[in-house]
This record gives sequence, structure tokens and C-alpha cells, in this order.
Amino acid sequence: MRTDQWFCFSRGDHKMAESKGSLIAKSVSKHAGRAKEKILQNLGKVDRTSDEIFEEHLQNFTRQQNSANRLQKEFNNYIRCIRAAQVASKQLMDSLNEIYESQWTGHDLLYVQAQNIEMLWQDFSHKLGDQVLIPLNTYQAQFPEMRKKIDKRGRKLVDYDSQRHHSQSLQGSGTMKKRDEIKVAKAREQLEEAKRTYEQLNSELHDELPALHDSRVLFLVTNLQTLFAAEQVFHSETAKVYAELEAIVDKLATESQRGSYTLKKIANSPKAINVNSTSVPGSPTSNTGATTDNLPPGVLYRVKATYKYNREDNDELSFEVGEIIRVIEYDDPDEQEEGWLMGLKESSGEKGMFPANFTRPL
Repeated sequence: MRTDQWFCFSRGDHKMAESKGSLIAKSVSKHAGRAKEKILQNLGKVDRTSDEIFEEHLQNFTRQQNSANRLQKEFNNYIRCIRAAQVASKQLMDSLNEIYESQWTGHDLLYVQAQNIEMLWQDFSHKLGDQVLIPLNTYQAQFPEMRKKIDKRGRKLVDYDSQRHHSQSLQGSGTMKKRDEIKVAKAREQLEEAKRTYEQLNSELHDELPALHDSRVLFLVTNLQTLFAAEQVFHSETAKVYAELEAIVDKLATESQRGSYTLKKIANSPKAINVNSTSVPGSPTSNTGATTDNLPPGVLYRVKATYKYNREDNDELSFEVGEIIRVIEYDDPDEQEEGWLMGLKESSGEKGMFPANFTRPL
């Protein structure tokens, strides 16, 4: 790089540094001037420009902003609870669908109503988010920007008062030299600029603050109407679904009281096997014609399942149609129940009680 190029770059960097330094110094001076003016005003040494109408607008704005913040906070909390209840409702209905047995009355209808409940929750949650929360967030977002403008107006008012006091002090100094006249003229220019800046912001806020304050009624009416309408639809529709669910359970209770779901009342169940205790000595129940040849030790005879059976207690045996079961004696003869056998499944070796009328002897 040539020396003259290096020199040009160095001069450019130096000017940039001087410019940044000048801006920093100007900013520090402005903040110091505002701080000094506020101190003098608070001590009563100098007067301050007052605007009672603006102060009233500011009070209304502050109350309105606080109300909007409170409403937004509480509604966010409310919609979180709604979504948590939505998840809990789905989990509850899923568990009911699992434990509600397929042969019980209304099994399929229960599943349909559970789906209806889930769709109602989803629709309700979406309405609250899209039609209530989003407009509320938009409404609340106006206040931080307006607050920035109010704060800027406050700073410009301090600048205006400071320039006004500075100009007054120069003009009241009695006889002035030519140099002082130049200072007064410059101070007057600065005062006019500060006044224009302040009055422009002040005028805009005198229009914008009342308009914002008046908008609160229409916003609340629209927002609350949407909220309450969504609530009304959700609760009325879910009430209909829960009425259907209650009817399903009432019918189940009626059929249960009639004995529809007890073992002896199972539809299409075969007639109980006649028990002949003398055909196989020592057997708990047996059937004439059952083959007893070539059986393993302890096995009284074998039976074949003619109906599917699902156990209802831990000591019972479940089996499918066609499975072979070896009938054995009860470990404790006192536990023997009429119409029931003790057996081992040939396929798995599982042991348990089972109803004799669900099988036929081999």
C-alpha cells in the first residue's frame, strides 16, 4: 500500500472516531441537561410547563393499560387450564373405552360419544385461541408503543423547558455584548426547535390517547361476546353428549341388575353337564363316556372347549374354542364348586377353575 493511501485511510478513521466521540459527548450533555432541569423543577427553582388535559389522558391510559395487562394475564392462565382439561378429558375417555367391555350394551355408542367429546374440546380450544386470545394480544400490543411515545413527549417537554429557561436567563442579563447577542439568537433558535418538537408530539397524543381510551368499550364487547358465545356452545353441546353417556350407563346398570352379565346368564351358553361322581372315583365332576385310558398321572379325563371363556378371577382359566383341557382334582376338596372343574390347558400348562358347561368330555 502506498503511503498516500495509508494516509487517506488514517484520516478517514480519525474523522469517524471524532464523529462518534462528538455524538457521545452530545448525548451525555443532553442527558445531563435534562437531569439538571428535573432537579431544578423538583426543588421549585424553575417552573415547568403543565397540561392538565394531557395529564387526565395519561391517567386514563395508565388505567386502561393496567386493565389490559391483567386481562391478558388471566386469560392466558384460563386457556392453559382449558387445554390441560382437554388433555385430561381425552385420557379419561380413552381409559373408559378400554375398560368398557365389548359385550356390554352401548359399547360402540360409547366410543362415538367419546369422539364427539374430543371434537368439542378441540373446537372450543381453537375458538378461544383464534377468536379471543389473538385479538386480545393485538389490543394489548398498542400500549407499549404508546408508552414509548408518551415517554418521548416527556423528554421533549424537559428539553423545551430547559431551552426556555436558558433563553430567559440570557435575555435577562442586562447590557449585552455582541457575543452575547449571538448566544441569545442561537438560544432562541434552539428554543423554537424544541417547542416545535414538543408541540407536535403533544398534539398527536392529544388525539391518539382519547381515541385509544374510547376503543376499550368496543373491544371488550366484541371480545367478551365471542368468549361467552364459545362457552355457551361448548357447554350446551357437551351436556347433550354427557346425557347420552349417562343413558348408556343407565341401560348397563339395568341389564346388570337383571343378571345379563353374570356367568349363568351368558347368551347361547350350553346346558350344564350332568355330574356323575361314581364314574371316575374321586373326581370333582365327571361325565359318563369320558375316556380315562392312557392319561398322565393325576389326570381324571380330558375335555374340549366348545365355547370361549374369559376368566373373571385370578384362580380361573381362560380358553378359546377347541382348546384341550386336562381335568384334575382340586388341591382342597372344600374349594370345589358345583358346575366347575379344575384343569390344566394342554397347550400352555396353565391351571385354574373353569365352567364345565363350556366344554365337552373327550
